[in-house]
Amino acid sequence: MNKSDLITAVADKAGISKKDAEKAVSALLDTVVEKVASGDEIRIVGFGTFERRERKERTGSDPRTGKQIKIAASKVPAFKPGKSFKEAVAGK
Repeated sequence: MNKSDLITAVADKAGISKKDAEKAVSALLDTVVEKVASGDEIRIVGFGTFERRERKERTGSDPRTGKQIKIAASKVPAFKPGKSFKEAVAGK
């Protein structure tokens, strides 16, 4: 499913126009990106949590040469699904 499919599904499920659904989906995604990028956590009970995680500097190896290289510390987005979401996916 891509963004257009998601917008169509939201419009059908909510009984609203595709244009309104597109505004809502885009606003939601933009807000999640902005808040997580600024270090905030978004917790939606039953769905999951969006957060920013810190990765420490670590050592890796270059697959072409086998030489050890330093991988810089970084910040990455993360999603942890909620209990209801996990159960729905598992078919419980």
